[in-house]
Amino acid sequence: MNLIKVLVVDDSALMRKIISDMINSEADMKVVDTARNGEDLLSKVQKVQPDVITLDVEMPIMGGIQALQELKRRNIDIPVIVLSSVSSRDTSSTMECLEAGAFDFISKPSGQISLDIDKVKDNLIERIKLAFDKGKKLSFEGNKYAGSPNGLKKNKRRIDKKTVRIRPEAVVIGASTGGPKALYTVITALPANIGVPIFVVQHMPAGFTKAFADRLNANSDLTVVEAGNGQYIEKNTVYVAPGGFHMQLTRDKRIELNKEPAIWGVRPAVDKLFMTAAEVYGSNLVSIVLTGMGRDGAAGTVEIKKKGGITISEDESTCTIYGMPKAAYETGMVDEVLPLGEIPAEIVTLVMG
Repeated sequence: MNLIKVLVVDDSALMRKIISDMINSEADMKVVDTARNGEDLLSKVQKVQPDVITLDVEMPIMGGIQALQELKRRNIDIPVIVLSSVSSRDTSSTMECLEAGAFDFISKPSGQISLDIDKVKDNLIERIKLAFDKGKKLSFEGNKYAGSPNGLKKNKRRIDKKTVRIRPEAVVIGASTGGPKALYTVITALPANIGVPIFVVQHMPAGFTKAFADRLNANSDLTVVEAGNGQYIEKNTVYVAPGGFHMQLTRDKRIELNKEPAIWGVRPAVDKLFMTAAEVYGSNLVSIVLTGMGRDGAAGTVEIKKKGGITISEDESTCTIYGMPKAAYETGMVDEVLPLGEIPAEIVTLVMG
């Protein structure tokens, strides 16, 4: 058995021990070394050659963001999973880490020193395995993986704009693993006068969606907000579902947040947004399923298509994880399959003509 080699980076010796014990308890993975900060990581990474790195955000000497930037500068392409606490400083830093190239992040349950971090063990192990698989794929396919024409021929699909008889009144987008970076690419490329509201469900823990929305807002021409219960829907605004709440749309064009049971193990769920949006906007709706694991969004895609809306899924070639877009595609209800870089222009074309 080929063990998944993990390098654990945290400034707390206790956290390094607890995280290492969780990883080493798995038969198919092993912690090959630990590091106390980014500088220590950089001094060890070439020697131990890990498959995956777990990385704390706030550390002395060199923190997580600087470490990620330096890994990128040195062309060290190893998937990194960020472990972050839910503080205003850490949530903002976590968003920066994702922009700097982190594969994904996990929230520490109770701050920097989380003695109860075993609560997220299953989540951590799952992310390590996904990151390892992604790393193997990148290594195997090399530079062809990200946007190669060869990777697009199988699934690429477009609709004939001449056959489109609707003028969309709203856009709904769902994403999970890899979604923050993908959404950043899409939202920041849209014009301020797009003329419709945009609703986003990104699988993200409570406490992080506000920082995510703020970061998008600071870099977008559109207004981006974390959605509020009862909020009136306005054009040229992006509404991000808060972590821990389902986001639904009402017929009087307001946002409704609730804590109904999770769907597919997540709350907010893409399907909940998509299905209620289909009821409100009917055929005048565009849906987009971006990178992510699982099948959230597939059932909602079906409902939107049944109502006559336009459905889009991200092409495998640009996905961090080709799970959600694949599930949507396999319903047979997806109109267009596009690489990430082409999605913003397609939204503008469909919405603004």
